[in-house]
Amino acid sequence: MNLDLGPGECVGVSGPSGAGKTLLLRAIADLDPHEGEVLLDGVPARRVPPAQWRRRVGLLPAESAWWGERVRDHFRDDPAPGLGRLGLPPAALDWEVRRLSTGERQRLALLRLLENRPQVLLLDEPTANLDAAGRERVEALIAEYRGECAAGVIWVAHDAAQLARVATRRFRFEDGRLVAAADPAAPCT
Repeated sequence: MNLDLGPGECVGVSGPSGAGKTLLLRAIADLDPHEGEVLLDGVPARRVPPAQWRRRVGLLPAESAWWGERVRDHFRDDPAPGLGRLGLPPAALDWEVRRLSTGERQRLALLRLLENRPQVLLLDEPTANLDAAGRERVEALIAEYRGECAAGVIWVAHDAAQLARVATRRFRFEDGRLVAAADPAAPCT
């Protein structure tokens, strides 16, 4: 497959479970072996130290890892401004990670990812565990980040309506291939 992603562009990817959506994101993030070539600003991933690549090409997995006991243990800088934008109180910094809901973990993992200021965001079902208000907040924050940082986004989701809202182009996995939506306004279900 061949996929170009422009600055500030959001590409939506859908397809059945097990089709390869997460594998695609992990390959781009240089987390899984693959035979392809991934370039950022014309530079192949193999020429960039892995830790540096992963700061520039940030992956938000469906389930993020947590290593510290409290939320604040996972941030270098103060994420307080972002907490409110995502519907979380400032006191969330002192919460124990084990008490977080799946949706709270996902929103906090997004803030943690954005702290690295990546040029590319790889989002694997970033709002799957959120209610409508939470989805709107996440979509707005990502749209703002795309605009401010000219960050490209690959957004994997099963929600066709969401991809219609957020993506500038949409693709679907069919028989192991990534196929472009014929009509940009048509749902990619």
